Amino acid sequence: MVKVVVGINTLISLILLYATWRVWRLRLKLTRLTNWLILAERCSHTLFSPAPQALNISRQSIHNLRQKNQALELQIQQLQQIHSILFVGQRFWRWYFPRKVK
Repeated sequence: MVKVVVGINTLISLILLYATWRVWRLRLKLTRLTNWLILAERCSHTLFSPAPQALNISRQSIHNLRQKNQALELQIQQLQQIHSILFVGQRFWRWYFPRKVK
């Protein structure tokens, strides 16, 4: 009877030892994963920390370009109007003063 109890206790001890070993290995894996995630967070923070400032600079540059573009569009419209007036004037001139064929 004592041998059976000692055998069962030994079996339980071996099972618990194996479970402890598996938990210890899982803890090591989780520690490595945690360290890797901390490193990834630090790298991404270093990489993305200047992003808000760069976005603000880009936003301001786009605003400036849009203002310049509006001024240029106004100049283009004025040139198109001048071109249209000159074209009408040229047609009128050719119609009113036709070329004399020699």
